[in-house]
Amino acid sequence: MIESLLPPEAVWAEHFGPDPSARLLPEEEPHVAQAVARRREEFTTVRACARRAFAALGLPPGPVLPGVRNAPRWPAGVVGSMTHCDGYRAAVLARATDLAAIGIDAEPDLPLPDGVLEAISLPGERARLGLGGPAAPRPHGGRTVCRDRLLFSAKEAVYKSWYPLLGTELDFHEADISFHGGPDGTERAGGTERADSTVRTEGTGGGSAPRSARHRRRRRPWPLRLPDSPPARRNGGRGGCPGAPTARRSRAPAPPVGCGRR
Repeated sequence: MIESLLPPEAVWAEHFGPDPSARLLPEEEPHVAQAVARRREEFTTVRACARRAFAALGLPPGPVLPGVRNAPRWPAGVVGSMTHCDGYRAAVLARATDLAAIGIDAEPDLPLPDGVLEAISLPGERARLGLGGPAAPRPHGGRTVCRDRLLFSAKEAVYKSWYPLLGTELDFHEADISFHGGPDGTERAGGTERADSTVRTEGTGGGSAPRSARHRRRRRPWPLRLPDSPPARRNGGRGGCPGAPTARRSRAPAPPVGCGRR
């Protein structure tokens, strides 16, 4: 499923639902020692996906430990991202010589809870998506998908690639995303990040997960030219979604379930 969203330099692994064969490495165990069963299963299965992706890159199956802001700590020379939501877990990796950053996100294909769309989107984004009123599902690539949730997923993919690359956080309102439909049922999303930056999204309808992937290609010669980034925030971001901040959102409704800690 997710491979249709990824650049050719990336490798991936995904699993639908729990993986009974998945096991944690000893270094990972303490991070979920007190976790509830669902959290432990998601943490375990998505890391099993990461280790399959390691193998696809020709790397040994090492641990994937949470780092600053819960961003996964990848081996030197590797960039990557993980995601999980109800019924789906996935990991994507690439060599840092090929991609400077990559971020993925999967969400349940359900409307966002009341008040969340206004908290995570700009008026222009809502207007372009026809979301001025109730966020009803809309056609997408010949199917039906909740466009408000798709926008949320695209922004999550942006944040999860931005933070590990730059070490700064974006507010939801600092990413202005627009969608451009493609013939293959995916959409390309452009916005505040340019410089060889691509976000691709896909929605399947029927309750399955809209998915988003964002990558930034490595430019040569290094260093990569980057847009001006906002100053690092000190008040912290939303737990579990690297780079997704709470600044200016402290009174907003809680984000929807589906972007759990990695």
